[in-house]
Amino acid sequence: MARSPIGGTKLEDGGFFAVVLIVTLLFAWLLAPFFGAILWSLVAAILFQPLTRRLSVRLGGHRNTAALLMLLTLLALFIIPALLIGFALVNEAASLYMRIREGQIDLGGMFNDVRMALPSRARVLVDQYATTDFESLRRMFGSSLASGLQEIASRAIVFGQGALAFVATLGVMLYLTFFLLRDGERMSDLIKGAVPLRADLRDALISHFVVVVRATMKGTVAVALAQGFIGGMIFWMLGIEGALLWGVLMGFFSLLPAVGSAIVWVPVAIYLFIMGEVMQGVILVVCGVFIIGMVDNVLRPILVGRDTRMPDFVVLIATLAGLQLFGLNGFIVGPVIAALFIAVWKMVAEFRAPHAAASEQLALEDGPGEA
Repeated sequence: MARSPIGGTKLEDGGFFAVVLIVTLLFAWLLAPFFGAILWSLVAAILFQPLTRRLSVRLGGHRNTAALLMLLTLLALFIIPALLIGFALVNEAASLYMRIREGQIDLGGMFNDVRMALPSRARVLVDQYATTDFESLRRMFGSSLASGLQEIASRAIVFGQGALAFVATLGVMLYLTFFLLRDGERMSDLIKGAVPLRADLRDALISHFVVVVRATMKGTVAVALAQGFIGGMIFWMLGIEGALLWGVLMGFFSLLPAVGSAIVWVPVAIYLFIMGEVMQGVILVVCGVFIIGMVDNVLRPILVGRDTRMPDFVVLIATLAGLQLFGLNGFIVGPVIAALFIAVWKMVAEFRAPHAAASEQLALEDGPGEA
């Protein structure tokens, strides 16, 4: 019976590969509850492992100390501020929801005020458009926003009944991040040696994966933080209630190309104009176009670069699909999968190009002889 390169028969090696696949899938299923923690640990290691390596060299090769210092830095600069903002956001959403529930903020009345402030012709068009039942439309508008705030406010349960799960997830993320920062290069070499691909294809895929993750994080998270912070500060300076909530929403929607944070500040600006707050509306429009909007146009190309830039429609579809399938983690997973899809097929095209050119040349050479 024929022997395979691994040492056994083809049937035996096929059985072994089946076992490897089954065990790998079982292990992935086992780790599924901590998918988010593992993902963010991997992202942190890819982004900050080079800095950890340089710090280790400066500390005389003490990798444990370098990884621990980098982990503490990440805690101070990113994780703790994110938790504090999360607490503040939940509290603000809960406060707004209670004020709506108690009638201190009448969303339906605000909707009606906007309608009454419109010119008569525009009001007639609105009434014609809402011929089904304007009161039902108004109630739906109010209840939808209120239910959204209630959903955000209900996340406070995470720090109550779900505190243990949250602490466990955070602990796994920090623990894994430490080891990936310390031993990331060695683990990467082990994975490279085990991947059953040609060395050049394997290295190209891994390199592209690392580049895409770094570009995605720098090009999305940095822009989202900048737009959310600037937008929230502008809302706060204009005296618009719920500035933190609006800022977080602008940061979130900035992940979506084409629409971006404008989906938040444009309706607010229109509302200000309709209600007669012309100066505030003008300031918001000017800041939205020339400050918030320019952050994306200026910052993203610098951070992402042209090599990893994908068409906007691909980013939009991949981001929305990722959010639908993986929740908040999807804004990383979606674009990364899309970028790897494009990279793999680009490699296929490059691999086939010389063979296609050779076949075409052969056909041209054979053509006259056949004639």
